[in-house]
Amino acid sequence: MPRRRGRRPGGADTRAELLAAARVEFAERGYDGATVRVIAERAGVDPAMVNHWFGGKDSLFISALELPVDPTTILAEVVPGDPDHLAERIIARFLELWDGTGGAPLSALLQSVATHDIAARLLREFVERVLVARVVSTVAPDQAALRAGLCGSQILGLAVVRYVLKVEPLASADHATVIAAVAPNLQRYLTGPLP
Repeated sequence: MPRRRGRRPGGADTRAELLAAARVEFAERGYDGATVRVIAERAGVDPAMVNHWFGGKDSLFISALELPVDPTTILAEVVPGDPDHLAERIIARFLELWDGTGGAPLSALLQSVATHDIAARLLREFVERVLVARVVSTVAPDQAALRAGLCGSQILGLAVVRYVLKVEPLASADHATVIAAVAPNLQRYLTGPLP
């Protein structure tokens, strides 16, 4: 029996079905191995629905992560500019976002990653595909993958200590203090010499 094309009748939650199918496919096959066609099949819809709801595989992947922010927007804001001050822009933007949401969505994501293999794999793919490909490789003189891992450890470490564990005085430190303390090390990971 041929599959019906297009949207489901009666306004069924196609978007939610696509997200659920995408999480399974990305977790099982990784970003590169997952295909829009198979995700759509798993969700029981036409592959065109991925473009309709998400605009493509990249956006579907980011949505499947359930990040509290759109990383594409952040990248457009922090990457342009002097590469020697990229770390300052990254830390400043993340602090704005995290503090703007009270840190709750980020805390939930980090706790999910710590307890669920699927969430951890999805976040790992995100770090590899977004941090390495779109941020670190644009400024790194060498070893982009290692630099991305180091950057991730710095940013996620800051997130855990400030928003999950709420260790004082870092948890309540003003942005200028955090940027001044953390950005130099992050900048070294981005562009400085590594062993």
